[in-house]
Amino acid sequence: MPSLAIKPLVRRHTEIGIVLISILLVLVFTATSEGRWANAYNIGTILQVTATLGLMSLGVALVIGTGEIDISVGSTFGIAAIIYLWLAVRVDPALAALVAVAAGAAIGAFNGVLIARTGTPSLIVTLGSLMIFRGLAIALTSGFAISIPYKERGGFSYFILGGDKIYNVNTGLIWLAAALIVLTLMLRYMAWGNRLLAVGGSVESAHSRGVRVNRTKISAFIICGLLAGLGGVLEAGKLGSADGSMGRLMELQAIAACVLGGCLLAGGRISLIGAIMGAFVLSSIQSYLIVMSVQPQWFVLLLGVIVVVAALGVRSLRRWALR
Repeated sequence: MPSLAIKPLVRRHTEIGIVLISILLVLVFTATSEGRWANAYNIGTILQVTATLGLMSLGVALVIGTGEIDISVGSTFGIAAIIYLWLAVRVDPALAALVAVAAGAAIGAFNGVLIARTGTPSLIVTLGSLMIFRGLAIALTSGFAISIPYKERGGFSYFILGGDKIYNVNTGLIWLAAALIVLTLMLRYMAWGNRLLAVGGSVESAHSRGVRVNRTKISAFIICGLLAGLGGVLEAGKLGSADGSMGRLMELQAIAACVLGGCLLAGGRISLIGAIMGAFVLSSIQSYLIVMSVQPQWFVLLLGVIVVVAALGVRSLRRWALR
C-alpha cells in the first residue's frame, strides 16, 4: 500500500506536510489564475518576498526550538532597515549594513538577557520590544519614509544587498541559502544544536545534563535578531526606502511559517526547511490574492482563512501518519 510507505516518511520529516500543501496550492493557484499567478515575473517576486520572510522565519524557528517565542522581529526588521538607509548615504553601504545587522543582534541580545535573567515570559518581553522599537522607528522617521535615490544606489555593496541578481538568482535567495546551510551545520554538527533542542524539550533535563540553559536561549535570540536585521537590510536595499511601519505584522507571518513548517511551539522540535517552505506558502497566498484583485478590506481576512486551512491540513496529515 502506498500509504504505508508514506506514513514513516511523514513521521520522520515534519516538513513533508508543508511540501505537499505547497504543491497543492501551486496547482490550485495556477489552474484558477489564468496565467496571472504562474509566470516568471510573479514567481520571481514571490521568491524575493520568501527570501526576507524566510530569513526571519529561520531565526524565529531557533527561538521556538528553545521553547520561547519572539514577536518583536517585525520591529527589528523595520528598525534595521531604517538604520541601514540612514547610514548608507553617510558611510560605505557595507559598513551601514554591518551596523544595522549588529543592531538587530543587539535587540535579540536585549530580549534574551532580559528573559533569561528575570524569568519574565518571552511573550511579554518581546511584546514590549515590539512596541518600543516600532515606536522608535516611527519617531526616527517622523512618520515619513526615508530613501536613497536610485541613481545613488551603485557599487558592489548595493549590488549584493539591493535585491539584484547573480546568474539570474536573486541575491536575497543566496543570503537565505547561506543562512540555511550555516544553521543546518550548526544544529547537526555542533553541540550547540543539541543543547538548543534539549532546552526546548525539557529545561530541567537540560540542566541536569550540564547545559547552560540561559546562555543557549540568549544565543538563539541573538541569532534571531541578527537574521531579522539582515532581512530588513535586504528589503531596504531592494526598495531603496523604508518607513516606521516597515515589517509590521511580519512577526506573525514568521511564526505562522514556522508552525506550518512543522516547528513545535512547545519547543524541542524545529525544521529549518519547513520554516522556509512555510514562508513560501504565505508569500504565494499573498501574491495570489493580489493578482486576483481581492479588495483590500477582505485581503487580511482571506489570508488568515487560507493560513488556518493550510495549518489544519498539515496537522491532519501528521496525525494520520502517527496513527
